[in-house]
Amino acid sequence: MAINDTRRLTLIASCLSVLLALAAGARLPSIHAGAGDDAAAAAALFIPSPLEGLAAASNAGRDEARAPGFVRTIGARFMLGGRPFYSNGFNAYWLMYMASNPGDRSKVIDTLDQASRLGAKLVRAWAFNDGGSSRPLQIAPGVYNEDTFLGLDFVIAEAKKRGVYLILSLVNNWNDFGGKKQYVQWARDQGHNLGSDEDFFTDSLTQRFYMNHIKRVLTRVNNFTGVAYKDEPTIFAWELMNEPRVQSDLSGKTMQDWVTLMSAYVKSIDANHMVEIGLEGFYGESVPDRKKFNPGYTVGTDFISNNRIPSVDFATIHSYPDQWVSGSSNEAQVEFMRKWMASHIEDAAKEFQKPLIVSEFGWSARSNGYTVATRDDYFRMVYDSIYASVKEGGPCAGGLFWQVMAPGMEGWADGYEVVLERCPTTTAIISQECAKIDGFMPRV
Repeated sequence: MAINDTRRLTLIASCLSVLLALAAGARLPSIHAGAGDDAAAAAALFIPSPLEGLAAASNAGRDEARAPGFVRTIGARFMLGGRPFYSNGFNAYWLMYMASNPGDRSKVIDTLDQASRLGAKLVRAWAFNDGGSSRPLQIAPGVYNEDTFLGLDFVIAEAKKRGVYLILSLVNNWNDFGGKKQYVQWARDQGHNLGSDEDFFTDSLTQRFYMNHIKRVLTRVNNFTGVAYKDEPTIFAWELMNEPRVQSDLSGKTMQDWVTLMSAYVKSIDANHMVEIGLEGFYGESVPDRKKFNPGYTVGTDFISNNRIPSVDFATIHSYPDQWVSGSSNEAQVEFMRKWMASHIEDAAKEFQKPLIVSEFGWSARSNGYTVATRDDYFRMVYDSIYASVKEGGPCAGGLFWQVMAPGMEGWADGYEVVLERCPTTTAIISQECAKIDGFMPRV
């Protein structure tokens, strides 16, 4: 990321405040701690020294010279090698899970091959699976499953071969794959009396567990490439959480404080990569008039104030009008999405001057009146709005539909899945739209 002097000084101050508050007594366990390691020792928070964090932050503006393959931001644009970067793509959250079993890796290879053929340069996936018995990444606080980590290594290495960039999310707001609920349970197991899963955002021990996970993932050295994740240009950005919500504090203060802390912490470790929050885009109290675009409620996040945080590089929105305004007609749901995108594109340009990605959108086969043609029309509308922003030099730089599934994953279906081999009309639209947006990227 290219950072101007004012923003760099703000980021340095933010990192320093985090590090001075938390570094006392910190230590560094082995990067590849396995299930047999002492869990209590592995769970100890390890963070860099204040000087290390300052060096990482202050060098952020000079990274272009030493790592030209990293996507950066300049104002409300993504840049790669000094040229604007745009991309459509998709979500495939399950990539690490499948790659953790060598027998399932063909699904990962086939999906990344399809991304390459479609011209989809950006894929979003999970870099978490907390607790549980089904291929967890983090078995217990600070204790990791090497097989699952090897799966994530494999995903990154295979994406790199194909020129596909990855947005990697670090924890879930929801209970699937553990999420904040699992972190709260781990803290309870160690004697913290937490009353709600939303204590994840404020409890000192859950914060420590999560920061430990950040450090472990970012400093992981890929067994296939030999490159530490924090030095890997294939990783487009780190996402703090999938769809964070704090409905116990609708003022937005809890979320603002948590994002400020965690985004600065990521930057203190990794000066190469961009950070985004994982927001759906709900408006909050900073600009109350914008709440009229919400679907009738708020969730404790604030699209404008959260994205103004200096250590957040770009904004995201999700939208599921078939769920959020489920009692309305298909036409009303489409109109909601049209206004949702327009308001957020406008605010990304005017309120905080950062790029925007529509990082989840879809149309469920389980919704009333569903047809493939209806889904195709909806996809076209979303892509048209993105394309219009790109064409006008606006901040919206791409869209990632939810979600691609590989053949044989019928048990994972949620209604939004697109099995590309079985959806020729939808696949054709995606390919056409990837080519259109790619046409705005100057050639070397």
